[in-house]
Parts: sequence; C-alpha cells; structure tokens
Amino acid sequence: MGPVLAGVLQLIALIAALALAYIPLGTYMARVYSSDKHLRVEKWIYKGIGADPNTEMRWPAYLRGVLAFSAVGVLFLYLLQRIQGILPGSLGFSSVNPAQSFNTAVSFVTNTNWQSYYGEQTMGHVVQTAGLAVQNFVSAAVGIAVAVALVRGFARSRTGELGNFWADLVRGVIRILVPLSVVAALVLVACGAIQNFSGIHEVGQFMGGHQQWNGGAVASQEAIKELGTNGGGYFNANSAHPFENPTPFTNLFEIFLLLVIPFALTRTFGVMVGSIKQGYAILATMATIWVGFVALMMWTEFAHHGAALQAAGGAMEGKEQRIGVGASSIFAVSTTLTSTGAVDSFHSSFTGLGGGITILGMQLGEIAPGGTGSGLYGMLIMAVIAVFIAGLMVGRTPEYLGKKIGTREMKLAACYILITPALVLIFAAASMALPTPPHSMLNSGAHGFSEVLYAFTSAANNNGSAFAGLNANTDWFNTMTGLAMVLGRFLPMVFVLALAGSLAEQKPVPVTAGTLRTEKPLFTGLLVGAILIITGLTYFPALALGPLAEGLAS
Repeated sequence: MGPVLAGVLQLIALIAALALAYIPLGTYMARVYSSDKHLRVEKWIYKGIGADPNTEMRWPAYLRGVLAFSAVGVLFLYLLQRIQGILPGSLGFSSVNPAQSFNTAVSFVTNTNWQSYYGEQTMGHVVQTAGLAVQNFVSAAVGIAVAVALVRGFARSRTGELGNFWADLVRGVIRILVPLSVVAALVLVACGAIQNFSGIHEVGQFMGGHQQWNGGAVASQEAIKELGTNGGGYFNANSAHPFENPTPFTNLFEIFLLLVIPFALTRTFGVMVGSIKQGYAILATMATIWVGFVALMMWTEFAHHGAALQAAGGAMEGKEQRIGVGASSIFAVSTTLTSTGAVDSFHSSFTGLGGGITILGMQLGEIAPGGTGSGLYGMLIMAVIAVFIAGLMVGRTPEYLGKKIGTREMKLAACYILITPALVLIFAAASMALPTPPHSMLNSGAHGFSEVLYAFTSAANNNGSAFAGLNANTDWFNTMTGLAMVLGRFLPMVFVLALAGSLAEQKPVPVTAGTLRTEKPLFTGLLVGAILIITGLTYFPALALGPLAEGLAS
C-alpha cells in the first residue's frame, strides 16, 4: 500500500468514527447542560466552594465567575511551580523560575498549553498531576461553559439569564470530561502508553553519554490533553514520543479525541436551540474547512520535489517513520484547526506552504472545529457576521435564529474578531523590531519570521504548538506570550458573554418569507467564504512575508 493511499484510508476511518460518535455524544451533552438535577458528588463540590447551582446568572455575573476561577487557577499553578523543589515526587527538579512559572500557569489555565521548557527535565509528578492535569480538565470545561452560555442566549428570550457558571463548570468536568478521559486512558495504556510514577532511569548509551528517561502518569494526561484540546505533553517531543503515542493506531485515536467534542458540540447547539438542522449547518461549515485543509496539507507534503523526497514517499523531515506523512498531515491540521497544540511531527520541518497551512489554521480563529467550546462560540460569532453581510446585500435587518442582529450585537462581534489579530500582529511586530528577541530565531529570513509569527499566533489563539525553531524560553517571550494568552483567551470571552446577554434579552422575531434560511447549504457557503475572506484580508501581508515567501522561493 502506498503512503498516499494509507493517508486517505486513515482519513476515511477517522471521519467514520467521528460520524458514529456525533449524535450520541452531542445529544448527551445537550442533556447535561439542560438538566435541573445534580449528582451527589456535584452537590458536595457546590457545598465545598459555597456555590448555589440553581441561581441563574446574567452575563456580568457569569463573566465574573469565569475570571475569578481562572485567576485562582493561575495563582495556584504559579505557586505550585515555585515551591516544586520542596515537594515530594519532584524527581530532584528545582523550582521553576518566575518568568517561566508565570508563562506555564497562564498557558495551562487558558487552555493554551504552550511549553517553553522540556517537560521531562522540568516538572515533577506533583506539578504534572495536581497542577497541569487538573487545569487540562477545568480549562476545557470553562470553554464549553462559555459556549453553552452563548447557545442559551440564542435559545432564550426576554431574559438576561444565561445559566449558572459553577454548575456548567462542574457538570462539564464530572459528567463529560472525566468519564471520557478514563475510557481513553485505558485504551492508550492497552496500546502501550505508559502510566506510572517511576523515577528517572538510565536506559543506555546515546552519542557517547548516558540516556535518561523518567516515567509519569502519561496515558491519563494524554487522554485529557487531546480530549480537552489542551496539548501540553509530558515529554518535549509531545505526541511524537513513543511513551505518549506508541503506534499508528494510537495516533489516529488521539486525532479522534481532539476532534470529537468540538464537532459533537454542533449537535448540542442544534438540540438546545430546537433546530437540529441549524447544528448540521454549523457542522457542514466546520467539516468543509477541515477536510479542505487536510487535503491541501497532504498535497503539499506528498509533492515530490527531488530524489530524496521521492525515495521517502513525501516530505519525511521532522516526521516519525511509524506515523508517516499522511497521518502527520491529518494531525497537524487537526491540532491547529482546534486549540489543541499537540504535535506528532515538527511543524517547522514541514514544507514552506505546509507550515503556512498550520499557521492559517490558527489564524482562522480555530473554529473548524476549534477548541472545546471556543470553536463553537467562535463559529457562531462568524455566523452572526455572515448574517449581517447577507442583510447588507438585500437591504434587510439581519436575523439569526430568531434574533435581530443590531448595532450592539455587531459591535460585540466585530470586537471579537479584531482582538486576536491585533494581539498577533502587534506582538510579532514588536519582537521583530526590538534588538534582542530576533536572537531567539534559529533561522533567518522568511522562515525565521514564520517562527515568530507562529509563536504569537499560537499564543493569542490559545493553541500552544510551536514551530520548534524558536528559543521561547527567554524573559521576553515568556512574558509576551503569557500576556498574549491571557488577553487572547479572556477578552473574546467578554464579548461572547455580552453578546449572549444581549440576545437573551430580545424577544423572538417571527420567520417570514424574507428571512435568510441559515440551515441551507447557501448559508454554509456564505459562512465559509466570510471566514476565509476576513482571515485572508487580516493576515495576508504577514503570511506573504513568511510562509508564502518561503514556499514560493523553494
């Protein structure tokens, strides 16, 4: 079997698995967030934190809950790293320095999981399990909660109430993420991923020196890392490491995990707003972009220019032999079109245009299908903008799901789509203009600029992957990427929740003959076009200086 055919068959198998999980998982999540009953363990948690899960919140109160919980998480994780040297199970590692502690704490709380350190040489068992793994669960649950609040904004009328943040947070963890992660971890352990709390072992000679590896609760971390679209791995090689991703099957299974909740949330959306077809329209938009990007990535990576590439069957530099070009391409697209950031190959080693595809996937806003929750609310914001554009074309007040899209709604949507590009371009420009940051670039020219552009695109979009040619463990990059993560995560949430509150206060608008049918393929095409055009106009000059220039020169 040729490598191209193998890649195509893996893609078909992945789509079939996602299709099988779509309806049951999406419907189940809708029931979770619509239920008025609480499990016993949930009641214990509410009592412990002093929250009343039955109290409805308006958007400012919901936002305060999100920000307060996240701020506590940053502080706890920062302090845990600073005292690591005196903790049991630290594996002899010292406490993490302040700049890197700040960067890592912000990274995991914002669901970015950007790592400017070697995981197996920096973090002990306590920090990994009690700190990083916990944030993998709760940061993903926060994203889903915000998305559900926006869905309630469309579904409800004449009320500003969006539900209860604490109830949504706890249910997301207890009823969705924990059970699925347990099953996923068992599958990974059965397939060869490690799960232990062993110390550091010498495993043999390597280039004249001793090679050392430490163990860890890797399979359980890997499960929620992918399922929660987090991305931070136990080892520096991330999902290219055989302890995390031992076989081609586990590779495909991990891609399935990182896609299944974001895609299934479109079903949750359709059920909660009372129109399954609306969910299918959003699903079709996400799937069209995802499949298109995978096909384009496979084409760029399988293009045989030169004898070496022909002999290898594709651009094998930076890719694992056991995984191959096709599966690496699917993983790279899936991890950058979601907010996962995990890698099973090194994106800096992709072809010039292939690296550009990974950057563009993040610059779309990671909405195809996006992160857990963040992909859905990002796509719904783009749907609001597409409806507004359609309204301008026909001279009619735009409506979406029975709600008028007026001046206030459009201002909030516009702020949402502008904040992340502003962060990416400002921080990247500052890094290139100042004298010191460019010294962190391993390469010069277009590829070197792509490394910096990729770093801030990844940070501001809460992705977490890197181009692997940039030394980001400096005070500048630790601080600036940390700020980009915070602002890129929470400023958009402000606009999402404010929009949700505005929509929930409206009374429904009756459907008439002039109402745009947003469940039809025509709207799906309009939405895809709006996403690509808006992103292209925003980022094209930066892309032209980096990956496009490199790809055209090669």
